[in-house]
Amino acid sequence: QVQLVESGGGLVQPGGSLRLSCAASGLRFVTYGMNWYRQAPGKQRELVAAITSGRTTNYADSVKGRFTISRDNANNTVYLQMDTLKPEDTAVYYCNAARRELGRIYEYWGQGTQVTVSS
Repeated sequence: QVQLVESGGGLVQPGGSLRLSCAASGLRFVTYGMNWYRQAPGKQRELVAAITSGRTTNYADSVKGRFTISRDNANNTVYLQMDTLKPEDTAVYYCNAARRELGRIYEYWGQGTQVTVSS
């Protein structure tokens, strides 16, 4: 059974930092691309950051230069370091694992962790 468990969310003041973690189990972690999505109230879920199995990274324009995604394959964990946080970063953040094999997509989601940026 695949599980993705996020942690590290919370309340932070504008300009502050948070580090989200996502611990994965039940899958061959090293073969999956890992992603962080977020969903703010009344908005669609959006991709924030991605890291491939080969550690290539990609970011949404809105977080470039402020967020850093990384992965620890030895501990089956992906991280999202979020710096210089803004109120518009407030959302539920979701961890996602995805890979494609023989035309089929395997995809899993965590339960989400709330990030609130407010003074």
